[in-house]
Amino acid sequence: MQLNRMAGAAGAPAGGSVVTAVERAEGISAERAEEEAVEVIHRELTAFARRARALAGRMHPQLSFVAYTLLSHLEERDGCRATDLAAHYALDKSTVSRQVAALERCGLVRREVDPGDHRGQVLDLTEKGTAVLAEVTESRRAAFDARLADWPRADLMAFAAFLERYNGHDPQQETRRDGGAGEG
Repeated sequence: MQLNRMAGAAGAPAGGSVVTAVERAEGISAERAEEEAVEVIHRELTAFARRARALAGRMHPQLSFVAYTLLSHLEERDGCRATDLAAHYALDKSTVSRQVAALERCGLVRREVDPGDHRGQVLDLTEKGTAVLAEVTESRRAAFDARLADWPRADLMAFAAFLERYNGHDPQQETRRDGGAGEG
């Protein structure tokens, strides 16, 4: 049983169709409906990730999706340690180390002594890193704006809320964890 694709459903993008619900009229069980929904979510998140990586490559060929993500995090946090990046993104420290080294070689990131612990180092954006990130961010926002232009406001708000919920966004938890404002 496939999920029901209803063309012209409420909230559907102009000229497109959206997955609205599992067809239950033909006797599909609630358990099977949930399994089908999870399969659709998996497939669509995979497509989203592929699209995001491809988009990142087109916007700045030398800046991978991972590099963009790390630069964005550094900007949001006003710098942080490499170990914090690894923990936040559930990446191996060696992976982050390689990415950070590449960003340093490109002149996008610099290391500074951690004012809270002089034994450690904090990563921060250079002026060039800030400029490149702003350029790529502007291009990404324009691409998202174009893709979501026909979506009703309610759908945009619901989509944003569902993504935050899925990703475990909890501003209160983030405030407690870092002692400052949530990361957003």
